[in-house]
Amino acid sequence: MSEEAPEILTIDIDGWEGPLDLLLALARTQKVDLRQLSILELVDQYIAFVNEARALRLELAADYLVMAAWLAYLKSGLLLPRNPEESPSPEELALRLQLRLERLNAMREAGARLVARDRLGRDIFRRGAPEGLRVLRKANWEAEIYDLIAAYGRISARTRPVMHVVAVRDVMTLEEAIERVSTLIGSRVDWTTIESFLPEGATGTYRKSALASSFVAALELAKQGRVELQQKSAFAPLYLKASA
Repeated sequence: MSEEAPEILTIDIDGWEGPLDLLLALARTQKVDLRQLSILELVDQYIAFVNEARALRLELAADYLVMAAWLAYLKSGLLLPRNPEESPSPEELALRLQLRLERLNAMREAGARLVARDRLGRDIFRRGAPEGLRVLRKANWEAEIYDLIAAYGRISARTRPVMHVVAVRDVMTLEEAIERVSTLIGSRVDWTTIESFLPEGATGTYRKSALASSFVAALELAKQGRVELQQKSAFAPLYLKASA
């Protein structure tokens, strides 16, 4: 708004001279006789006010326009016959208008304060080397007697010396199996199952060990060309025969 443009609409008509908003407040409380005011002169002065203020803010002009319109409405309510069933009354409507204008003004002032705050990068600046925040953590342990005993058991199990004892088992070594299969395969002419090369009376884990060792021995002898292997299908009996 320019420096010459007025901020307050002051009217000078028969029966009143002063700001328009004060006239509206006095008219609401019936301290001014609106019958003596000329609405035509009020409109002429409002138009002159808008024309003279070259850079007048639009919201300011709108406020005064509403005030002038409500003054005209209040005067018409005084001149015309009053309808008792009319609700709300002109006085109550004028009070609502004043409250809304006050609320609007408060909103504008709050918006102006927000816009006028210091801005980061323009009015205030960050620190060049921010230090950050120190975080202090304190543990609050909660445990029952079972948790304490279980924790003690785990720690005790980790620190207790462990002695590993290898159980002696009756097994057939690979060397024994190769020697046994080599000896027996020389006397076999036809195809013979691998179970025939196991020791007589072998049972339990020893029989399983002997079967596994004899199988590896047969593969080794077949690799050397001393034994031929034959198996008709998967999981079928494995047959051995000395190479020709």
